[in-house]
Amino acid sequence: MTTVGGLFDENIVKEMASNVDRPIIFPLSNPTTNAECTAEQAFEWTDGKCIFAAGSPFDPVTMEDGRTFYPTQCNNMYVFPGIGLGATVCGAKTVTDRMLYVAAEALANFVTKEELAEGKVFPHIANIREVSHRVAVAVIREAAKEGQATKLTEKDMANLEDFVAKKMYDPEYVPLIEKRTVRI
Repeated sequence: MTTVGGLFDENIVKEMASNVDRPIIFPLSNPTTNAECTAEQAFEWTDGKCIFAAGSPFDPVTMEDGRTFYPTQCNNMYVFPGIGLGATVCGAKTVTDRMLYVAAEALANFVTKEELAEGKVFPHIANIREVSHRVAVAVIREAAKEGQATKLTEKDMANLEDFVAKKMYDPEYVPLIEKRTVRI
């Protein structure tokens, strides 16, 4: 992150696009005014070929030919909850580079072809719980391979998806009913 707004200028972005089929453009600086380029610039300068994610939210971009791209915000909320859940549930003493890799891979494999075609790098936020579940399962499997799953039994590993699902916090709220005594 550079925090230099406009650093990724048209010449730089077009040069990237001339050398690769899908240039990766991640202007991660915040706030939006410090973003290295906008989503609209990135998609226009690459004719919609870029893979784009930003540190700030950007509105969808509609190209002259009618294609619409939906920029995604690059945020650690997609992997950190699952990494923490997986490491905690299995009792890993450390989080290894390989665990981080399988977490990223689980996230990447969750993005649909339709989302990729729309220019999205991350899945829709409505799927965050399922993403966290898959990331946690991947982290636990890797921890087991590395001999770090100190809290799991063979039974837990045999039904790992169900085991992890039962360990996830479910924010279900019960409505409060206030009981009042009516005094006359």
